[in-house]
This record gives sequence, C-alpha cells and structure tokens, in this order.
Amino acid sequence: MLVLGSTSKYRADLLARLGLPFDTVGPDCDETPREGEKPRDLVLRLAKNKAASLKKDHPQSIIIGSDQVCSLKGQVLGKPGTVECAVKQLRTMRGQSIVFYTGLSVLNAASGETRDFIDETVVLLRDLSDAEIDRYISAEMPLDCAGSFMVEKLGISLFDRVESNDPTALIGLPLIALCKGLRHFGIRVP
Repeated sequence: MLVLGSTSKYRADLLARLGLPFDTVGPDCDETPREGEKPRDLVLRLAKNKAASLKKDHPQSIIIGSDQVCSLKGQVLGKPGTVECAVKQLRTMRGQSIVFYTGLSVLNAASGETRDFIDETVVLLRDLSDAEIDRYISAEMPLDCAGSFMVEKLGISLFDRVESNDPTALIGLPLIALCKGLRHFGIRVP
C-alpha cells in the first residue's frame, strides 16, 4: 500500500499522475522551524517527520512525506493565509530570486529504510507593479501556497525565469525523485 502523508490537494493531484493507487493521510508533525535552522535542513526534517509520523498506523506501507520551504535571502517565507500577507510577500519578492526547497522522504515502514531527496528550484520574479500583484492575488487567491503564487496556473505570468531539475517540485512533490524512491522499494513506475 502506498500512503501520501499530506493533506495537500496539490500533492495528491501530482501523485495521481503516476497512476498508482494510494491513500492520503494527514501527518502528525510540528512544522515550527527550529532556532537557526537553515531552509534545506528544515524542509528535509519536515518531510522525514511527516512520513515517520504515519509509520505506526501503516506498518506495511510505503509512506511519502513531503514539504516545501520558500526562502528569500535565507529567510523562510510561509504560506500567506490572508490577502494582505500575500500582497506583502509578492511586493517584497518582486524583482528578486527566490529559492524553493522541496523535501521528500519515501519510507518503507516495514524495514524502516528511507530514501530522502531535496529539490532546489530558483524562481526569478519580474519587477511586478502593485497593480499586477493586486490583479494576480484577486484572480487566483493563492493564500495556501508558499510564495503566494501557483506556478501551475496564472502564477507563471509573474516570472522571468525558473531553474529546476524537476518542474513538479515547485508545485509541491518532486515526481522525478519520487519515482526513483518508489523504484528503489520495488514499485514499478511506469
């Protein structure tokens, strides 16, 4: 059995692309950053903790834990939650490079073995006007998205450039790395 340790509809949609049956279960994980924790370390810790939190209830499963951290000049930017915060985030980030770290942990609950990955995606935002930011937020309402945009939709219009090894990582689940992890545990993809 394959278990996605996430309540994210974006991650579930990405995993569904692989055509494998899976269950979605919300993990029990404290996502509070630790004092002085670097974004790379934070995202991998969260991905691993999400997978591990489901091990007891799914002892014969392959469990997928994933998380994403948005970083501007080393500072973690969370999900905005409100229109005001989304506008503020985009105004702060305009014309700058933002790094998205997407952590992935694939856990074989029976053996305890994991395959862990971090994808790093760099996004260069255009020098957006206040009016463009307001129109974008109003049109898409990306309040539950790190960075205050959805690359898979209208958010792509905000960018000058995206640099990544895996285009699905920016949406929240790096499928290239996930397929490597699944194959390692004997799951056929394709």
